Amino acid sequence: MNARPKNTILVSPVGDLDLDSEFLHELCDKISEIFGCECEIMPLLKEIDFARDPVRDQHHSTLLLERLSALAPHRVLKVLAITTVDLFIPVLTYVYGEAQLGGKSSIISTYRLQETHSAKVTPATYQCRILKEAIHELGHTFGLRHCPNESCIMHYCRKIQDVDRKSTELCRYCKVLLSDEMKRLASE
Repeated sequence: MNARPKNTILVSPVGDLDLDSEFLHELCDKISEIFGCECEIMPLLKEIDFARDPVRDQHHSTLLLERLSALAPHRVLKVLAITTVDLFIPVLTYVYGEAQLGGKSSIISTYRLQETHSAKVTPATYQCRILKEAIHELGHTFGLRHCPNESCIMHYCRKIQDVDRKSTELCRYCKVLLSDEMKRLASE
């Protein structure tokens, strides 16, 4: 008999991240607060060259998601990988991240989150962007779609200014959808 997955979200650093351990733990705390799940840090992918497109000099995020899902421990409910490489999907020039809608895996890249539209990006702004994209992509794994509310964390971002503009919180509507999904998962 298969044991039900725990209510755990795994944050999985990929490669040489420029993020310190303290920030990763703060990120886990925020993830736990929003999703009501335990959060732990554990690398799953050691090598990601299999997803590199030499013509684009970027990594195909969908291939990374598939590998993450295959490597995720059964006890884990969701996985969020964080990488420094530039990500893409074939229909877009780049993505800040990608997730399996209603699935297990998500990934974000810090590569473009360091972009600036005015002065130099402060460490606090950079970390806030990472937090927003992490919550956004994990939201997709819980079935949340893009939200028309520009301040909601689930709002679609075309450029870095959009990331900066939205809040770190779900809007009332998305909170209800997440709550319904969490109840559904608990009853499985």
